[in-house]
Amino acid sequence: MTKVAFQGERGAFSEDAVITFFGDVELFPSRYIGDVFEAVLKDEVDFGVVPVENSQAGSINDTYDLLLSYPLNIVGEIHLRISHCLMALPGESLDGIKMIYSHPQALAQCEEFLRKLKAEIVPTYDTAGSAKKIKESGLKGCAAVASRRAAQIYGLKILAEKIETNVNNYTRFFVISKKKAEPTLKSKTSLVFGTKNIPGALYACLGAFATRDINLTKLESRPSRDKPWEYIFYVDFEGHINDQVCHEALAELKEKTNFIKILGSYPRAAD
Repeated sequence: MTKVAFQGERGAFSEDAVITFFGDVELFPSRYIGDVFEAVLKDEVDFGVVPVENSQAGSINDTYDLLLSYPLNIVGEIHLRISHCLMALPGESLDGIKMIYSHPQALAQCEEFLRKLKAEIVPTYDTAGSAKKIKESGLKGCAAVASRRAAQIYGLKILAEKIETNVNNYTRFFVISKKKAEPTLKSKTSLVFGTKNIPGALYACLGAFATRDINLTKLESRPSRDKPWEYIFYVDFEGHINDQVCHEALAELKEKTNFIKILGSYPRAAD
């Protein structure tokens, strides 16, 4: 059976992403995103699934830094609708909740609802991990913000559902592997590059795509870890590196950058 690692405890949204993409597989929960990369690198699993950005909170910087550091490939992506529930031990009521645990991003996404409860907010490393803690420690008067699956796994009572402030709340996940994905009719490519320290450097780099009508779906700068006050750029574009027009664009881009790393060409997620 295919082995897939993901960040978080059983019931994490990353587990939902795994099941959405793969179906029935052997699951390997990992505490940190870096642990997922390590598991794939060491052949402990076949694939890893990691969050890369949220439609409300933005990019997950740890994931982008790890993609640059590890010799792995993006082979797929998932767009997962994130719907949060407030859960507690059986017998608890909404009025009795004095403390709420969850991941900082989940708490931020539910701020409007949580503010009305006037309970103490406690950030933790994981949504599902918070639910697990309440169950295993028997924490009365406490609740967790997590997925419906987490409530089912840990036997908790859902006190409120769909508590996210914005219903258009999606997280994008990457599937990572040592192997590369086969070309498809609807592919996307992700890469990272650094520019030369000259006027118009970024403009010239982007021209490699613009002059060939290649659609960029993402452009984001991140501080360089090697040189203070210098930046590297992450780009997603439509197409596969084996496509002739994309191959020509990348050849031109290599001439205008300090470095370039192809993170992967992979099938685009369905909208």
